[in-house]
Amino acid sequence: MPSLYLLIKPVSGKCNMRCGYCFYADEASKRNVAFYGHMNVSILRLIVEMALAKAKSECTFAFQGGEPTLAGLKFYQTLVKTVQEKNYKKIPIHYAIQTNGLTLNREWISFFIENNFLIGLSLDGNKEIHDSHRRERTGKGTYSNVMRAAQLLKSSEAEFNILTVVTAQLAKNITKIYGFYLRNNFLYQQYIPCLEQIGEQRGQYDYSLTPRVYGEFLCDLFGLWYNSITNGKAVYIRWFNNLVYILRGFLPEHCGMTGRCGKYYAVEADGSVYPCDFYVLDEYRLGYISDGFEALDQKRADLRFIERSLHIDSACKNCRWFTLCRGGCRRDRDEFVDGVLPINYYCEAFKFFFERCYERLKYIAINLR
Repeated sequence: MPSLYLLIKPVSGKCNMRCGYCFYADEASKRNVAFYGHMNVSILRLIVEMALAKAKSECTFAFQGGEPTLAGLKFYQTLVKTVQEKNYKKIPIHYAIQTNGLTLNREWISFFIENNFLIGLSLDGNKEIHDSHRRERTGKGTYSNVMRAAQLLKSSEAEFNILTVVTAQLAKNITKIYGFYLRNNFLYQQYIPCLEQIGEQRGQYDYSLTPRVYGEFLCDLFGLWYNSITNGKAVYIRWFNNLVYILRGFLPEHCGMTGRCGKYYAVEADGSVYPCDFYVLDEYRLGYISDGFEALDQKRADLRFIERSLHIDSACKNCRWFTLCRGGCRRDRDEFVDGVLPINYYCEAFKFFFERCYERLKYIAINLR
């Protein structure tokens, strides 16, 4: 029985930072209503009640923004209390939050530990690269504050991972950054390619990541990771680990690697629901959480959201790497041609990577645990 996954934006796009590449600020600017305010408690409770009534095996409540901690600690205390009250079926509950770390303190971290929150901390490498894009409203860099949060998390023995946005500058400095992460014992890492502005030609910003640069980045990072793994250093890098899962015959847990869009629910602060965090746009609104999951799923079907993601480009069908690549995330294929998805923007990057790293990847899948 599939699990139920909700990605909740409790303060919409509100944030205490102004990242130069922020995809959600761009997304919000293209809606009729850019900012939906703070989620009130009645909507939060309704989300929990309806989710727990629907869920059969397990349920995940994940929080993102903007900056989700700006909802305040009391908001999350209400969440946990409501889950405890309404989880009549006693199904497993998972909590996750992605934060920039600026508001974290001992009280927040103690709450996260007590309630088993998986914490994602956004950090873009070393001070120079991080501060070049991840700044406060005043323009001041945020590296020092994020590292303070990381040290608090480590000293509290909290479970957290590092989420890094791969810009052109970061990609070209990954050897230095990976070493920096290991020195700080950041062993759980996730790298996501920087998203371009919706509807604009790619490659025109200083942070823009071209397929060539991304391919070289993947190879460089894999070589570093391979050396760590084969020398007994257990480092988790989400994309590489998911490739190992695939080679071992398992399904990847990373939705962008499954070859199709899944049934997710991204919930804005006003209770409006969308099929994916990358598609919180007016034309993709499924309705409101109060409509019920059946109505939301029917709207998803009417939009053919999942169905359209199933198209396989003819070049992909004949590619030896397709079973590993699976076409990549829809967000990187979303320039529709004659109503169907074209080949992934990073196709050449993936080919470049697999041609150079496949044998070592297979060695890890077969020989190492």
